Amino acid sequence: MKKRVLLGMSGGVDSSVSAILLQKEGYEVIGCTMRLWELGDNGEESACCGSQAIQEAKRVCAQLGIPHYTINCKKEFKEKVVDNFIKEYKEARTPNPCVECNRYLKFGHFYQKAKELECDAIATGHYASIEFSDKYQQYVLEKSKEERKDQTYFLYTIPREILEHIMFPLKNYSDKKEIRKIAEENGLLVAQKKDSQEICFVPDNNYQGFLRKYGNYKNEKGKIVLQDGKVLGEHQGLIYYTIGQRKGLGIAYQEPLYVLKLNKEKNEVIVGTEKELYQKELKARELNWMVFDKLEEPLKCKAKIRYRSKEADCIVYPEEGNKVKVKFDTEQRAITPGQSVVFYNEDDVVLGGGKIYF
Repeated sequence: MKKRVLLGMSGGVDSSVSAILLQKEGYEVIGCTMRLWELGDNGEESACCGSQAIQEAKRVCAQLGIPHYTINCKKEFKEKVVDNFIKEYKEARTPNPCVECNRYLKFGHFYQKAKELECDAIATGHYASIEFSDKYQQYVLEKSKEERKDQTYFLYTIPREILEHIMFPLKNYSDKKEIRKIAEENGLLVAQKKDSQEICFVPDNNYQGFLRKYGNYKNEKGKIVLQDGKVLGEHQGLIYYTIGQRKGLGIAYQEPLYVLKLNKEKNEVIVGTEKELYQKELKARELNWMVFDKLEEPLKCKAKIRYRSKEADCIVYPEEGNKVKVKFDTEQRAITPGQSVVFYNEDDVVLGGGKIYF
């Protein structure tokens, strides 16, 4: 009897080719698209979870002769992802909505749907790998074949107990041209569809406008100051600034200045030199460990503080309340509260991760 796999389909080329690859491996594939969000702030439809994406996924499934389901997750998506996005910005943090979507929707709600449909596994078009580890005697999440395409940074929130029920059909592919070629060879209309580079529910990338419309955010002007408190100018509202930002500050100084910190209590943007952007320590909370239940003692490993950053050697120290302190061997540029820190071992296994708060 064929194993049944529920495949998350966004209407894009990655998830569509995943369906082809699973079929070739002999699986019974069921396509499924989550309806998450309908319109962006400017009226444009969401790139990967609106009506057009659903129709494209349905067409692909029809071409491949597999069933397709649509599940309405708009309520869960708003509560777990959009509301969190708004809340984090109001707290002067920079959120990562893809991490929250993976945590609660793609590997939470979606997995429950798979069980209802009596599927043996779920699959997505992410670039990552899940393998059985002799070292840990369990299934583990590993980086994909090609560093540039690896998406494990966004996947550290997957519950470790469901890893053995997840498949990433693109794990051995490193070149998007290969994926598009497979789609073309199989006559898929989405073969040359562009990848979405933006937040799916903010298709015009104007997150400030989104926050004003959906979060009732009102701009409160305040001071731009140096670390010693010297006032240099006026900011237009904290949501317009991010850690490490240089352009658009509207202030003059004898050397280039960067945003170092956003002080919500004083409504201040704190700026300084590039050298002041570098730090060796951070704190993280909301930890999810993927190879053990809890960190009991200091852990020497590698960590990355944003998707495009390089991994750096560090030691992770456990603290009370599912929190950790991370000390890096070398200074890291622009550590940003609200973003994630993800931990890896020397074999590219994801050990876990958490949300930066200090």
